[in-house]
Amino acid sequence: MSQTLFTNVRILDGSGKKTYPGEVLLQGNRIKAVAGPRSGAIAREGAKVIDGGGATLMPGLTDAHGHLSLMAAPNLTQPGDTPPEEHILGEMHNAKLVLDYGFTSVYSAFSAKPRLDIVIRNEINAGRIPGPRLRACSPILQVTGDFTDARQLHMHHDSVSIFVDGPIEIRRVAREMIREGVDQIKLTISGDEFGTPHARAEMLTMFEDEVQAACEVALSRGKDVCAHTRAAPAIKLALKHGVRVLYHCDFADEEALDMLEAKKDKIFVAPVPSSTWLTATESQDWGFTPEVVERMHLPRKIAISKRTIHEIWKRGIKVLPGGDWGFAWTPLGQNARDYEFFRDLYGIPVADSLKAATMYGAQLMHMGDELGQVKAGYLADLLLIDGDPLADVSILQDIDKILMVMKNGEFHRAPDERRLARRRKTAAAAE
Repeated sequence: MSQTLFTNVRILDGSGKKTYPGEVLLQGNRIKAVAGPRSGAIAREGAKVIDGGGATLMPGLTDAHGHLSLMAAPNLTQPGDTPPEEHILGEMHNAKLVLDYGFTSVYSAFSAKPRLDIVIRNEINAGRIPGPRLRACSPILQVTGDFTDARQLHMHHDSVSIFVDGPIEIRRVAREMIREGVDQIKLTISGDEFGTPHARAEMLTMFEDEVQAACEVALSRGKDVCAHTRAAPAIKLALKHGVRVLYHCDFADEEALDMLEAKKDKIFVAPVPSSTWLTATESQDWGFTPEVVERMHLPRKIAISKRTIHEIWKRGIKVLPGGDWGFAWTPLGQNARDYEFFRDLYGIPVADSLKAATMYGAQLMHMGDELGQVKAGYLADLLLIDGDPLADVSILQDIDKILMVMKNGEFHRAPDERRLARRRKTAAAAE
């Protein structure tokens, strides 16, 4: 079995600790040994040696709220207007793009059409196309009149949802999606400001029997449920009925916070700062003028979210980065901006965000015992970074700083020896 030894690297192991100088030996698709400054060098016999020149070796990243089926969508109806043939090719290209940027795992938060995620996941797993480890999601299961309901009585529009009203319909569609092969069901339990004025963020849009029906079907078949839960009542219903991944949680009240904390070992929260912040600040070209932003109450939502998410993090609840990348104003490839948003909006240190994107991300993917850390026995999903992300996390947004992307022990982007040689020369001159 082939062996690869990374020497002269700084190891960011995914545990939240500082980087340290060391070596890492791979055997096949797994990490065989990790050596730090006190453990001595690893034997080199028979191994291909890669001198990292002091670059940072770290686990691959996880996006906890992936939308690979969004293709720079300018609105909520463009995904519905895209023919399935073009759509599947678009998601295939997006899968490669996020892997290029070091995201070796993606937990999908919806598929814009029922089988897009399923097909792409299967093709990736079969080795026929490049892409991250992908947990395939259903389209959003959503009730009539919710915020992505773009239908009109005189004209039909599709978006990213399957509309289901009442527990009987929800059970049928949940069973259908599981039959087709999804890994998780997506619900929208509260509204948002991005669609109709009849379903605002603080409103509960699904009734309890509807949430219960979807969760009963999914959990009975060993599937996850993830849910859009901005409103406090939505959070409480989600927790009561077994939702594992809660998105947003902006308007959590004290009772909801206590309920989240009580289940902190079983659930994940992904607040998705990009969807609100970038809509408010970088989307005027798509019609989100200052007047529209104010009418959507986005400044108020941002202010409330800052306080709420910081409190959720302080309580030890797993807060994961990722989300809503794929719209025209949140293009895929910029996913690593989340770590700056976590720091600047929520007061979450970069070290904690990177731990969430690696160790906790692996747990989210149901692979926490073999992924997400630079640790002996773990799968070799690894990045080699030109610099220290703990000192400057923005380098994870620069594809030229991502010197290597490895997934399952195989190079997706192999390190360029000339660039590594330049790093070694620069490091030697500095000594």
